[in-house]
Amino acid sequence: MPITRDQLSQGMIFLFGVTAIILVAKKNKRGFVLGLITQPFRFITSYINGQRGVFFLSIVYAISRCYGIYEWFWKKEKK
Repeated sequence: MPITRDQLSQGMIFLFGVTAIILVAKKNKRGFVLGLITQPFRFITSYINGQRGVFFLSIVYAISRCYGIYEWFWKKEKK
């Protein structure tokens, strides 16, 4: 039986999502980037399964990860 798009998306959410959380917990800025890479898979899964709440939560996750990327990569430190 072939793997469906939904199964593939959920697998990627698990793999990238857990890795992103571990990296952020270790204060590695690449965790935010990996978390942002996870977002399209979250959108796909929530759309396929008709989960409106999860879809909108994914938008909030994407925004918060973009903010984390801004803070870690571009924001200048105040002296």
